[in-house]
Amino acid sequence: MTEWGSTSPAANGGRRIAARRTEARGVRQPLERPAPLRQAVYDVIAEMIINRELQPGEHLVENELAAQLGVSRQPVREALQRLHSEGWVDLRPALGAFVHVPTEAEADELLATRTLLETESARLAAKRATPEQIEHLWELQRAGEKALSDDNQEGLVAANAALHAYVVEMSGNKVLAELIALVDRRVRWYYVPIARSRGAEAWEEHRALIEVIASRNGKRAGDMMRRHTERTRESYHQRRKEAAERGVI
Repeated sequence: MTEWGSTSPAANGGRRIAARRTEARGVRQPLERPAPLRQAVYDVIAEMIINRELQPGEHLVENELAAQLGVSRQPVREALQRLHSEGWVDLRPALGAFVHVPTEAEADELLATRTLLETESARLAAKRATPEQIEHLWELQRAGEKALSDDNQEGLVAANAALHAYVVEMSGNKVLAELIALVDRRVRWYYVPIARSRGAEAWEEHRALIEVIASRNGKRAGDMMRRHTERTRESYHQRRKEAAERGVI
């Protein structure tokens, strides 16, 4: 029997094997501590891109962004590198950073994926809906209708995202929620230019969708969400075509 404080041959052997594995893998860099400022700068610039304060194709100048945000150039540079890795920013040699200009194919692929995911979320939400959840959907609907009447584009985009996100939450499917979260920001980016043109039509569709979810008819809710998101997809492509004809992005 091995006494407390002593080391058995088996334990020594295990330590030697672990040491050899560590040596073979190499020494990793120490983990960095969280950097709240760097994250905050990233979040702000990402939102500026999403709400079109920074337009597609716009040149991003580190000094200007740093001055605007009241920070040094370093967190701005790090944020731009991260945004580049995630496809929000293009880095061009000798020219600098530019807001990415989404291609027709990129937008279509993402909006098509959104349709598939949100169709299923609506179907599940209808089957699981509680009276309290339905009431909250109506609250979100009223917030969207108020933004519409106030001609508040930023409010419209936020209300639209909140309502769709809550339907996903109602589905109770965590994997589905994680997948939709991956595309949510980019969907909002594409939705901003058409928020006004979709306007009343989109919120009438939301109202009808809530009524169907409240009836707990999963199939009808899924079909209605599919048609709703497909109309948004069509509106985006129509708006892009019209913008191209005018010579703008």
